[in-house]
Amino acid sequence: MEPQLLYSVTDSVATVVIRHPEKRNAMTAAMWRSLPPVLDTLAGDPAVRALVLTGEGGTFCAGADISTLRGSPDEAQGLAVAAEEALAAFPKPTLAAVRGHCVGGGAQLAAACDLRFAEEGALFGVTPAKLGIVYPASSTRRLVSLVGPATAKYLLFSGELIDAGRASRTGLVDEVLPEGELGKRVAEFTRTLVSRSQLTQAAAKEFADGRTDRDAHWAGQARASGDTAEGVAAFLERRQPRFGWSVST
Repeated sequence: MEPQLLYSVTDSVATVVIRHPEKRNAMTAAMWRSLPPVLDTLAGDPAVRALVLTGEGGTFCAGADISTLRGSPDEAQGLAVAAEEALAAFPKPTLAAVRGHCVGGGAQLAAACDLRFAEEGALFGVTPAKLGIVYPASSTRRLVSLVGPATAKYLLFSGELIDAGRASRTGLVDEVLPEGELGKRVAEFTRTLVSRSQLTQAAAKEFADGRTDRDAHWAGQARASGDTAEGVAAFLERRQPRFGWSVST
């Protein structure tokens, strides 16, 4: 099968699947290049309210397919960073659903998501030290923000893999699910996400990612949106709210 990224939208949730089963879903150069435009398409789709990134079959992503990265190391790293930054900038909630190996470039992509749910048995590793590669500063800062400097140094210095339990304890993973339960939990949680205020989520995502200079912008959006009035009315009337504000509008 041709290595590629597949995507679909169901019940307001976009699912992007990394498919390269012959090499544990390692990302080819073409796959790195294709991710930003895929994300642009989904970001502009008003039907999409959340995004799940996962790998086909029993593994998430084993990193970069080195055999397809025939340019300079800087060029190859640039492709990965561009894809990572596009994922981090996606304006709606993102969740990495991880089974099996989540290593190298795979861990880079998972870290760029807002949340990470993993199945027991998943393995995580950040492995540039095995190849003599300088990990990008932006990727290093993102990893440090998730796990703290000591664990980031452990992962970067050693290139060793850690299991889902340790990843959870360090903050790299948000939930660990028993084998066979990951898909069900991801579907349940994304249903919750799409029922909530996209206005709240978009503002919270900016603030959590360090954009603290737009308080006035978001206050204005809240006043104009009607979401607050709808949320309060729904609470008092004991019904589900119908929030109208959308990132895509």
